[in-house]
Amino acid sequence: MRLKYAFINQLSAEYSVRRLCLTLKVHASGYYAWLAEPQSARAKDDKRLLGLIKHAWLESGGVYGYRKIHDDLRELGEACGKHRVARLMRLEGLRSQTGYRRRPGRYGGKPPAASPNHLERRFNVTEPNKVWVTDITYIRTYEGWLYLAVVLDLFSRQVIGWSMKPQMTSDLAIDALLMAVWRRKPKQEVMIHSDQGSQFSSGDWQSFLRANNLLGSMSRRGNCHDNAVAESFFQLLKRERVRRKIYSTRQDARADVFDYIEMFYNSKRRHGFNNQLSPVEFEKQHLLSLESV
Repeated sequence: MRLKYAFINQLSAEYSVRRLCLTLKVHASGYYAWLAEPQSARAKDDKRLLGLIKHAWLESGGVYGYRKIHDDLRELGEACGKHRVARLMRLEGLRSQTGYRRRPGRYGGKPPAASPNHLERRFNVTEPNKVWVTDITYIRTYEGWLYLAVVLDLFSRQVIGWSMKPQMTSDLAIDALLMAVWRRKPKQEVMIHSDQGSQFSSGDWQSFLRANNLLGSMSRRGNCHDNAVAESFFQLLKRERVRRKIYSTRQDARADVFDYIEMFYNSKRRHGFNNQLSPVEFEKQHLLSLESV
């Protein structure tokens, strides 16, 4: 009896398949072949490509969008369009880390010593160690604030000096600039641009500039756009790393910021200003181009 019912069910299934094939106007053999191999070659390649996309996205710390992921794939020799990468990332729920609004503050008063704005928003520099920019930001931890000062070279947007302290003193800014001078050892005068914060207008700061052949330049009071490159770096740092973490101690924050600056941003992170090269690679190619002349 069981064999009889099994035979009837098989006939019923075959009849349903034939009706379906007649409706779709396909041959039954094609239907059975599709059952044996349901994925097309394109779908298989999408699956393989998605694995590479996930790897590149995770390697960036989950901050890269489809354009930078596409650049990574092209470096690997993958011939795929950026819109295909965007489609696969969207289907998988992979997205870039975007959106950070600076905390509003109050600005007022006149600094003890203000330098002229020599930079005047000329952010495109043709060689390293001509113009540096510096600024200070804050990072929240359960122990309290950790303050970060950085110095960037406008040529490549590389962070060449940094300092982190629990207090926002003039030493915080000077230590970051000291690291930049020690690393770069510039042979000519370098312009260093900052805002008009008390750390940059202090007597110690001005004395350090004079002693190290540095020309001070300051933004107009309360105008963050005059120091847009430093502001942009802080936005990247907080968008791509800080706001994704909760720091129990200042040491935890210090270690994570160090990792972002030295292990990712300077050496790996693609920068649109640098033709999608990292700051370190951009300077390296500039040096090679000078040696080949």
